[in-house]
Amino acid sequence: MLQERLNNKGERYVIGPTGEPLTLADLPPPRTDRWVIRRKAEVVHAVRGGLLSLEDACQRYRLTHEEFLGWQSSIDRHGMAGLRTTRIQAYR
Repeated sequence: MLQERLNNKGERYVIGPTGEPLTLADLPPPRTDRWVIRRKAEVVHAVRGGLLSLEDACQRYRLTHEEFLGWQSSIDRHGMAGLRTTRIQAYR
């Protein structure tokens, strides 16, 4: 089981893709349409760290499970660079 982390404001957080603390307030806005590498990685880290459930993330960001799992798989195989849409063919 993951240990819950709280910042000095009492907010739950996880360590994000840049190594900095990431709270729910730091996540991309729910109506995000432009998914840059950092935003995708933040959502993956939030789910992996228990800040959001997979269901909550998919609902909040209007993602399919397959889309999210693709992001997660790309990070596992190629790091954050695997999330680049312009290089997606090179990482398959």
